[in-house]
Amino acid sequence: MVPHAMRVPDLDLDLLRGFVTVAERGGFTAAGLALGLTQSAISLKVKRLEEILGRRVLDRGGRGVTLTRDGETLLAYARRILALNDEAVRRMIAPPVAGRLRLGVADHFIPRNLAPVLARFAQTYPEVRLEVEVGRSHDLRAAMADGALDLVLGKRRDGETEGRAIFTETIIWVAAPGWTPPPDRALPVAMLPQGCMFRDRALAALARAGIACEVLYTSASLLGVAAASQAGFAATVLGRSGLPPGLEELPGLPPCGTAEMCLFGDAEGRSALVDPLVGFIRDSLAPRAA
Repeated sequence: MVPHAMRVPDLDLDLLRGFVTVAERGGFTAAGLALGLTQSAISLKVKRLEEILGRRVLDRGGRGVTLTRDGETLLAYARRILALNDEAVRRMIAPPVAGRLRLGVADHFIPRNLAPVLARFAQTYPEVRLEVEVGRSHDLRAAMADGALDLVLGKRRDGETEGRAIFTETIIWVAAPGWTPPPDRALPVAMLPQGCMFRDRALAALARAGIACEVLYTSASLLGVAAASQAGFAATVLGRSGLPPGLEELPGLPPCGTAEMCLFGDAEGRSALVDPLVGFIRDSLAPRAA
């Protein structure tokens, strides 16, 4: 008699969502606030998940909550499972959506992050004609003001209140793996042209820290700046969610703060088109930014 194969338990989406929220928010209390639950309720969800898996996914030490190695593995799967669930639910219960949107996207999001999100959006809402233009936030917003674009996804400048906040991410120093600043001369940096918020933040942070620098490479394209750093030519700054292959975070340099990524434009009469797109972007990019 052939023994029955062991039944694989089903993972509860509610438990997975609680676990992912704890991992992204950094603790049970913050996760509870985000989900409208008590700290103890969130803790019970994670405990039940660990019982189902027979593995510890979180370390609850004196320094806060951290992922175990199994937790890091589960987090990647959990995000994919929840994203697919949310996409299926949107497709099934959302009212029919049709129309045309001309979207400008700051190149901080392209090509690694936003392209797959837009592809999934197009599959879920095939009746929406989405036209995308990639460039610098300033240029895209000028095009929107001239009527060439309907919406722009880009950075909110310091002190600015315009725009609909999508998520906030940390600006980090990056360089090629193993790259170290030269000890006998000014720090070589690659930057976008003058007027870029990331450039202004980085140079101001270095000046406050008393670190001399030299802008050796300037490009109007973020991909060009990243390529210079990938080649080991200089360090640069990027948003954490947009870190491409061939670059890693560079320790020891002064922090440059955070940047608010926002949706700009008059969305009046277009909420049926805009809201699903915003949901896709927030669900996909916010976890990486965190």
